[in-house]
Amino acid sequence: MKVVNLKQAILQAWKERWSDYQWAINMKKFFPKGATWDILNLADALLEQAMIGPSPNPLILSYLKYAISSQMVSYSSVLTAISKFDDFSRDLCVQALLDIMDMFCDRLSCHGKAEECIGLCRALLSALHWLLRCTAASAEWLREGLEAGTPAAGEKQLAMCLQRLEKTLSSTKNRALLHIAKLEEASSWTAIEHSLLKLGEILANLSNPQLRSQAEQCGTLIRSIPTMLSVHAEQMHKTGFPTVHAVILLEGTMNLTGETQSLVEQLTMVKRMQHIPTPLFVLEIWKACFVGLIESPEGTEELKWTAFTFLKIPQVLVKLKKYFHGDKDFTEDVNCAFEFLLKLTPLLDKADQRCNCDCTNFLLQECGKQGLLSEASVNNLMTKRKADREHAPQQKSGENANIQPNIQLILRAEPTVTNILKTMDADHSKSPEGLLGVLGHMLSGKSLDLLLAAAAATGKLKSFARKFINLNEFTTYGSEESTKPASVRALLFDISFLMLCHVAQTYGSEVILSESRSGAEVPFFETWMQTCMPEEGKILNPDHPCFRPDSTKVESLVALLNNSSEMKLVQMKWHEACLSISAAILEILNAWENGVLAFESIQKITDNIKGKVCSLAVCAVAWLVAHVRMLGLDEREKSLQMIRQLAGPLFSENTLQFYNERVVIMNSILERMCADVLQQTATQIKFPSTGVDTMPYWNLLPPKRPIKEVLTDIFAKVLEKGWVDSRSIHIFDTLLHMGGVYWFGNNLIKELLKETRKEHTLRAVELLYSIFCLDMQQVTLVLLGHILPGLLTDSSKWHSLMDPPGTALAKLAVWCALSSYSSHKGQASTRQKKRHREDIEDYISLFPLDDVQPSKLMRLLSSNEDDANVLSSPTDRSMSSSLSASQLHTVNMRDPLNRVLANLFLLISSILGSRTAGPHTQFVQWFMEECVDCLEQGGRGSVLQFLPFTTVSELVKVSAMSSPKVILAITDLSLPLGRQVAAKAIAAL
Repeated sequence: MKVVNLKQAILQAWKERWSDYQWAINMKKFFPKGATWDILNLADALLEQAMIGPSPNPLILSYLKYAISSQMVSYSSVLTAISKFDDFSRDLCVQALLDIMDMFCDRLSCHGKAEECIGLCRALLSALHWLLRCTAASAEWLREGLEAGTPAAGEKQLAMCLQRLEKTLSSTKNRALLHIAKLEEASSWTAIEHSLLKLGEILANLSNPQLRSQAEQCGTLIRSIPTMLSVHAEQMHKTGFPTVHAVILLEGTMNLTGETQSLVEQLTMVKRMQHIPTPLFVLEIWKACFVGLIESPEGTEELKWTAFTFLKIPQVLVKLKKYFHGDKDFTEDVNCAFEFLLKLTPLLDKADQRCNCDCTNFLLQECGKQGLLSEASVNNLMTKRKADREHAPQQKSGENANIQPNIQLILRAEPTVTNILKTMDADHSKSPEGLLGVLGHMLSGKSLDLLLAAAAATGKLKSFARKFINLNEFTTYGSEESTKPASVRALLFDISFLMLCHVAQTYGSEVILSESRSGAEVPFFETWMQTCMPEEGKILNPDHPCFRPDSTKVESLVALLNNSSEMKLVQMKWHEACLSISAAILEILNAWENGVLAFESIQKITDNIKGKVCSLAVCAVAWLVAHVRMLGLDEREKSLQMIRQLAGPLFSENTLQFYNERVVIMNSILERMCADVLQQTATQIKFPSTGVDTMPYWNLLPPKRPIKEVLTDIFAKVLEKGWVDSRSIHIFDTLLHMGGVYWFGNNLIKELLKETRKEHTLRAVELLYSIFCLDMQQVTLVLLGHILPGLLTDSSKWHSLMDPPGTALAKLAVWCALSSYSSHKGQASTRQKKRHREDIEDYISLFPLDDVQPSKLMRLLSSNEDDANVLSSPTDRSMSSSLSASQLHTVNMRDPLNRVLANLFLLISSILGSRTAGPHTQFVQWFMEECVDCLEQGGRGSVLQFLPFTTVSELVKVSAMSSPKVILAITDLSLPLGRQVAAKAIAAL
């Protein structure tokens, strides 16, 4: 018996009425091994023959069912064959097809190649489209039946369709396969969305509520497929979020000039990682602001906090509004946050008392102006707070009644900053006296600090500084001038110089520096600040060429200071005088040391230096500070005495305008400059006091105590309290400077691993994350590149990774990795730039780029594991075992963070593939679970792109990770290879 093709074989079986198993045996005889049944399109051929008449052929259908049950045909080929049938008027045929789908639609699987698994995804998508069309046709038929008075048949078929739809879609595995198919075939998904809309219109008029609700449920499930990765449950049981609190305190205390955008991104990241509901998130921001205001030391710090709370944070919330869901919802969330805030009466009363006004009222007005609250909400909240304030403890005396609150002053200073910037844009040569008047007003009282705080909080400080640098540059030299213009020029130079020094010390020298332009001349002040100005952590060489200018200029300056009764102003080149003063002071010091000059002469010279322009005294002390550091204990006396002479004010009537105001600023500059050297030389110099501590956060470490003790003590206190305060943040920052990043991170991680109570470890993670924000990039490199690999590869340390500290460390590591990775494309913040950066070369030697030699990490692994071949270097393993999405995206592997992440995921892959299980394997599982929990939808740009593709199949073997959602989350679905890996892993579940 010779059979020509499949169709003939099926017809012969039907004619001879073979039973299903007989048919299967004969088919295998007719078609010898080689081609599979799917290649021969068996499912297609059987359905084609079965559906020829008005009703299906039951015998041929039994052959198909037998082929499905005995796995002769794949599920994808059957689904594809079904989705080709489009004559929905043949109700018996449709019902037969629905019955066939019922056999397997909730237990699809595929154990073949990745291409076959992608084929299953596509077939399921076609089948879903077919089901939707079939449901729409059945609903139409039911409507016609209702009009004709025979609804029963249509209703039965519609119920069958909806039942199959529900059964198919209620499986998470199926939805995950559809999610992949949607990314593979965007056009087919669009067709499904259209069919869904059409079906909705037809079913809207359906009288049967049960069928209608079933259809709505199916529609919801389909619409949830594209976003199935971005749904996270929010934490409703918690009310305090110490990480948000600490991030706000850190920014308000140390980074007022930071970019609003980077703060917004950091806060959004924390909100997402910790699943914080928006109202509680906004509430925590306000709580932290009020605590910061109450805690802030009097003076500049208080003004900075006021500007931060009332100018910067409303701007931050405006940007957050764009990040989160629509306008209306966010406004309601902000309103809800204020409702919660009003219940914290003691906090608000304390803030009101500190600020001498109704803080909440000002805050509500600002939020109203920015469109964060509706007018009705503002009025309602104001009324509630007003009623509360009537019961607040009254201030004992009326002494503060006439003092204007800082909040009002800051809010007024903001428009003034804009006006001053406009004034500074004018041509300086046309009306220097008018400009001097404006600057003179800025120096009085606390005006300067108010304006600077307002400028810093609104992002205008850099342009403010730039304008003053231009003014300073303009006034360095004037030709052919008379006495009056010369004194105005001297004053403009002096005021701009002092202001710039004050800005650099208060807000960091980065604010002053311009973007480097090749070929452009660097302004005098920038040059002086970078080479001659003492700063925290900056050691100057007093013999540097910058302190040794042209000797003739030095000689003439020494003569001028020593012989004339006062400083000449006409045609004075102030920049040259400032650069020459250091060498002049050295000459004068030598003359004094050798008895050539008496103390009276020294007094006269120092009076001359500070008599007209204070900036000369600042430049002189800057050099003296560098000089004193280099001297022995018995050689310092005269240098320190000279600093004392320069620091005291001059009681003379022959000074220039605004002398007292300038001296106040000069003294605060000198005090900051000398602080380090005075502490190191155990010397005291009494700077004229303004009544306010100019350096509130300086010298916080207790003397004669090892810094490790200080670190463990302060962390224990913070952990007990549950939140970080401004003072602690500064102590942590000092310890980070002193001990270095590795020492700091390693010791704090040891403290975390000592915790044994779950609630303590979780609190410790939230606090540690916020402490690490002091320098997140560097701490992350150390944590992921050194500390974690050390713990995971040393079996003697595995016990420390047990639950709960192990879970907590996994959470902390993921949070740090995600934060650093999302922000490392941006610029390091100003406070981080000051610190010594790790040399990229360190990471290249630890994790070499060319992979010719096994990296240190991989050598470490292979020596620590019996199964050396699993844990050997990337070169020894096949390319495919370490191929990851990051390589396909051509991520720059010269970047230290990328290298560290790639190597960490190689290590994770090795641990999962090794034969030894233990706490380290459990740790890897927690790490991956946390990665999935914190992820946004879409793999590109996430840390998981460094996970080797082969690790996915290893992870699925871990029971907790064998879920479709996890597989979708850990693979990069933007890549065809990523989709294949995901489809293969999900189809095999």
